[in-house]
Amino acid sequence: MAEIIHIREFQEERRRAIQRHANHQSLEQAVRLIRGSLADAALELRDAEPANQPELLDRIERLTAMVRYGLRMIGDDTAPVRRQS
Repeated sequence: MAEIIHIREFQEERRRAIQRHANHQSLEQAVRLIRGSLADAALELRDAEPANQPELLDRIERLTAMVRYGLRMIGDDTAPVRRQS
């Protein structure tokens, strides 16, 4: 009976590992998409009229924060943590 429990525990851990891997892949894809949006916003900012720049800068700040958060969720320890003052 102990062996059956051990097999169930092994199967459950394997299922969790597969789920973690799928979640990790989804997070990496999301970060790639957000980075693309960030790059697009930066290009828009380069040629934007002064009246449109504040909105673009706000969008860039939000996208940057989302990339940082995503990187921390993925486990990238090189993503700096921004401290509010």
